[in-house]
Amino acid sequence: MGLRMGDPGLSYRDAGVDLDAADRAKRRLKTLVEATRDRYTLSELGLFGGLYQVPDGLSQPVLVASADGVGTKLKIAFEAARHGTVGQCLVNHCVNDILVQGARPLFFLDYLATGQMDEEVVAEVVGGVAVACAENGCALLGGETAQMPDFYAQEEYDLAGFIVGVVERDRVLDGRGIRPGDVLLGLASTGLHTNGYTLARRIVFDVMGLRVEDDLPGTGRTVADELLSVHRSYLRPLAPLLESGTLRGLAHITGGGIPGNLPRVLPNGVGAVVDRGAWKVPAVFRTLQEGGRVERGEMDRVFNMGVGMIAVVRPEDVDRAADRIQEGGVDVYPIGTTEAGAGVRYTG
Repeated sequence: MGLRMGDPGLSYRDAGVDLDAADRAKRRLKTLVEATRDRYTLSELGLFGGLYQVPDGLSQPVLVASADGVGTKLKIAFEAARHGTVGQCLVNHCVNDILVQGARPLFFLDYLATGQMDEEVVAEVVGGVAVACAENGCALLGGETAQMPDFYAQEEYDLAGFIVGVVERDRVLDGRGIRPGDVLLGLASTGLHTNGYTLARRIVFDVMGLRVEDDLPGTGRTVADELLSVHRSYLRPLAPLLESGTLRGLAHITGGGIPGNLPRVLPNGVGAVVDRGAWKVPAVFRTLQEGGRVERGEMDRVFNMGVGMIAVVRPEDVDRAADRIQEGGVDVYPIGTTEAGAGVRYTG
């Protein structure tokens, strides 16, 4: 029914967008953002664009950029009312995506779109982004928080991120130096990371009939604790190996699993053989496979199966590389080798 003569006019708040709440949220975010500043950050929060100086001491700097989201892992956060870890997952995922090309992160921007402005939720989500930026030595240069009440359901939001890093041109890691006979080192994941959640949610909630507060069989943890585990950043354990030139290639194991991601860094004429028995698959994946009666080949294509990153090294560098990775706090396993051919084949 339309407005009648004498009725008060509509405001943006009447339409579902609370500008005052948005302003309060931005003021709270300013402290979080400022905590990630470094000496190359030239702008303050609130400008139309963020300013960042290319670091000194680089002879031929190449900028490396990537963008990603968190996917339906957000559905678990909504259900559990726990919003701090998804921001960390977003940053770490993006850091890993540019790390595989040898880049270290410079700055990050986030995009948070919500149906209703909840200042506490916004602060929790962006707080997670800021925590991970600080842990990765990456400036949170800015971002955008949008209220879209006719687009997103109340108490739901979407989250995306954009990262820019830098690498010397002669240090770009593109896999072209990989040869048959090189060794694949698998770096342990912290669970599902940010991939496969559509299938995982179908199994856990629809087939197994569990709730977020229930124990997830075989894991010793609740559904929420397990499925909201933070996507691991591999910057710390791999940075020394990048500096020393030890790595021939890196593959971030995301959607598509090992068979979908490892070939992306292998040169023409080179394939890989992966030994499934070389590492112990974490309990969460065994539970999902059994609970959904999922074929192992499908599991391999959807999930990381406990290996979140693969480093390709020469046989003579295996022990040194594995030691450095372990020193960085990540378990590592020799999981296979490269060979003449194409794609990935499994043994074991």
